Amino acid sequence: MTRTNYHHGALRETLLKATLELIETEGIGAVSLRQVARAAGVSPRAPYHHFPDRAAVLTALADEGFQLLAATLAEAHDAAANPTEALEAILNAYIEFAKAQPAYFRLMFRPELTQSHKSDSGTEAGEAAFAVLANTVGECLATNAVKPVDKDVLAIAMWSLVHGYASLWLDGQLDRRTKNPATLAHEVAALVTSLTTAPH
Repeated sequence: MTRTNYHHGALRETLLKATLELIETEGIGAVSLRQVARAAGVSPRAPYHHFPDRAAVLTALADEGFQLLAATLAEAHDAAANPTEALEAILNAYIEFAKAQPAYFRLMFRPELTQSHKSDSGTEAGEAAFAVLANTVGECLATNAVKPVDKDVLAIAMWSLVHGYASLWLDGQLDRRTKNPATLAHEVAALVTSLTTAPH
């Protein structure tokens, strides 16, 4: 079905949705503005009204992913009863986001989208997502809930762990290690949190 009547803003969103669906079904390598136009049911020239090239549409989509991730982590933090529970909830939320939104997750951290042409909004959203984790670590340190360590070192260590776990899961590398990667993810988050918790 060819769709020809779009408001200006609706066309951009339709193009982004079509790009996300292409990544989900065929991989990032299949994305070109011509393919995006075909998937969206618009003329081959239509994407150029919003995106000058392939990198621009991928960058815009990565921006959306970081904004969603930041909101997801903030929601996990706010629903927790205390800083320690919030820290574990954030670790779980990161992995669950990656599994629920694999197309976004695979795109967000691609090296070519982290160079100088990356948009300010995406950079800010990425920083906001990390800040949720770092600030929660800070809350745990301020309340002596975790062992006294450098806040940034602990935040990066935890980010590295959950990002690595999520990547292994998405790439199918955990299939031989566990029958239930989702359950194991929660066990890993609980273990990491317990190892950093200060004795009382």
